[in-house]
Amino acid sequence: MLISKTYTRDDVEGLIAAGGIIIIHQGHVLRLNHWLDRHPGGRLVVQHMVGRDATDEISIYHRSDVIRTMDRYRIGRLSGTWSNFTPPIRGGMFAKGTSDTTPTTLDASSAHAEALSKFFNPEILTSRKKASSNPSCSFHGNVPSRPTHTSQVPSEEPNNTRIVQQALEDEMDQYPSLDTKTQQAIVQRYRDLHDRVKIDGYYACQYREYAKELARYLSIFTLFIVTLRAGWFLTSAALLGLFWHQIMFTAHDAGHQGISHNFVIDTLVGIFIADLCCGLSMGWWKSSHNVHHLVTNHHEHDPDIQNSPLFATSPSFLGTFHSSYYDFTFLWDRVAELAIPYQRYTYYPIMGIARFNLYLLSWLHLLSSRSTTLGAAAWTRPTEICFMLIYWFLFGYCLIWRSIPTWTLRILFVLVSHIITMPLHVQITLSHWSMSTSDFGEAESFPQHQLRTTMDVECPAWLDFIHGGLQFQAVHHLFPGVPRHNLRRLQQLVIQFCEETNIRYKRLGFVGANKDVLGKLGEVAGQLDLMIKCQKHMAETGESGLY
Repeated sequence: MLISKTYTRDDVEGLIAAGGIIIIHQGHVLRLNHWLDRHPGGRLVVQHMVGRDATDEISIYHRSDVIRTMDRYRIGRLSGTWSNFTPPIRGGMFAKGTSDTTPTTLDASSAHAEALSKFFNPEILTSRKKASSNPSCSFHGNVPSRPTHTSQVPSEEPNNTRIVQQALEDEMDQYPSLDTKTQQAIVQRYRDLHDRVKIDGYYACQYREYAKELARYLSIFTLFIVTLRAGWFLTSAALLGLFWHQIMFTAHDAGHQGISHNFVIDTLVGIFIADLCCGLSMGWWKSSHNVHHLVTNHHEHDPDIQNSPLFATSPSFLGTFHSSYYDFTFLWDRVAELAIPYQRYTYYPIMGIARFNLYLLSWLHLLSSRSTTLGAAAWTRPTEICFMLIYWFLFGYCLIWRSIPTWTLRILFVLVSHIITMPLHVQITLSHWSMSTSDFGEAESFPQHQLRTTMDVECPAWLDFIHGGLQFQAVHHLFPGVPRHNLRRLQQLVIQFCEETNIRYKRLGFVGANKDVLGKLGEVAGQLDLMIKCQKHMAETGESGLY
């Protein structure tokens, strides 16, 4: 049906102010109110696109036949120039109709100045130029942006404002300008690259690679059973952990519909692996992972980096902040004050037991309102609950209780099997924890944001089976639907794209990436110590000690 109605940017603002879930796709205005709770990927990913041109995000996350179904939600075409709003879930304010009320974001042409002005004011800039009576209180280093959520916090909470402000200015100098012309050129090159990815068959799944992996999975699982029956319990535990580590790579592909590209088939594969074989909710993973892909490394919105009070990968976490994903306020407390200074030393031990936390998050998700209960994915929740109950019956009762004779061996079996999966948890964090968490505003293009917040881990091709192909996280974030077996080949096109657009593409070896993350954890811990010293200095002298 032909829709002739047109909407200006002011019209769209009015629709959102009235409660409309409005996004822009290929020049069309879409109202998604009735689709919000039925979206298989979760409602939050839709909410993060409200008031934005979501053409690229929709294109890379959906098959062409799915995209065509979105025509039913069109209410008109866009008229005039467009620049993104800040979505309501991120604090965007919207005025009904045309009034003197100013939106929270400015035109894209002035986005660079706007992004800086959000965090800088003349007094702060001036104070940085003045010498301090306490030179130890000068801030340096590559650090992220200030939290946008404001709340009442204890007076002893560290003040991270100035150190966060400096980071935004420093990082903006390292990346292409946010002006409309530059960002549109990046977007066009990205769309051209995406067309080539589709034409050259990078989305085609290499089923022979899955056949090889299936043989490896079955071999490991068979050895687990053999050693268990032989009474080699700790060896059996290590093999079970290795089985979990390896098979979750395929669950990741299924979560991105990268195997059959069919929602039902890939979802069933993912649930079988994650829920039944590993005891982890595929729905929880998709819910958090989809948000992570859209708002990568935003400290208030990306759940993958919200690890307070145990870890702070940015000074933005050195204080109270609100998570839009968990709808929970993380308070700066005594636990954080004690844990953060030692985080570079607790990193590996905590990664070793991280799987236990995933069990908790899985059940919390399935029992929460975030779990999908409507639409095409409504069947997944009861299926997951059933499969996870079967997992705990098999693992908890049949294996741990019935097959292992003593409590000492039971405890050791559980610990060994779970600690063996540590490399997977480490790998997941390597690609993001040392990268930028600054907020460049709504004018930054999707590809630039992904490359700024994500790093690839280099390794020889023969080691791909250890990393599962997911060491190419930057490539994966640009094209999440491409099967991981094709990411190494696709990396060459991404390198060329980055050279053409002058966007930094960070790549480190596995050892170098580990050093980078540990260095970042140590840096943030040092910044916390410095901020506390500066606050004490200010309390004693009345001077900030900052310059």
